[in-house]
Amino acid sequence: MNAATDLTSDWKLPSPRKVGILTLIVAESALFTIFVVAYLYYMGKSLNGPYPHEVLEFPWLGSIALFGSSATILAAERALRGGSHQRFLFWWGLTTALGIYFIFFTASEWWKLITVDGLTIDTNTFGTTFYSLVGLHAFHVIVGIILLLCVFLAAVRKKIHPDHHEHVEVISYYWHFVDCIWIVVLTVVYIISTRT
Repeated sequence: MNAATDLTSDWKLPSPRKVGILTLIVAESALFTIFVVAYLYYMGKSLNGPYPHEVLEFPWLGSIALFGSSATILAAERALRGGSHQRFLFWWGLTTALGIYFIFFTASEWWKLITVDGLTIDTNTFGTTFYSLVGLHAFHVIVGIILLLCVFLAAVRKKIHPDHHEHVEVISYYWHFVDCIWIVVLTVVYIISTRT
């Protein structure tokens, strides 16, 4: 047997789960790119207020919760890989709670924008693009929370074991994607547009 044969015999097809989630992430990244470009294109073109700098406050607490959840989901993965069911439950549950808090924070922000500031999706161009982009992200967070809750409930029933690590890892890829998208949304909506 020569070296070339050894190399080909060691090669395996990539995991269909990982290929699937990475394909989904690429497709969703394209979708978010369209929404971000639209937001940037229409930024500053509203003829009437309210304008971003008048009504938006930097979402410190929501952002800390979401970014922190990337660390907790990594800790959950490590705990599962190490065979610690209780630590996995703790970290996975904390990740889920942080995601739910983020959605609660977003809902509170929207409530204030609509009821106090009078910014709705049809108020002006800013309202339309803001709710479209931030809403798209919030929708993806909600999908992630549903996935997290499904795994959490299965783990409570002791249906999640270390050999399910790849399933958990695939969900964590999606969750990290949601966090990375928030960096872009945060930069474009809460930093760039409030300074123009």
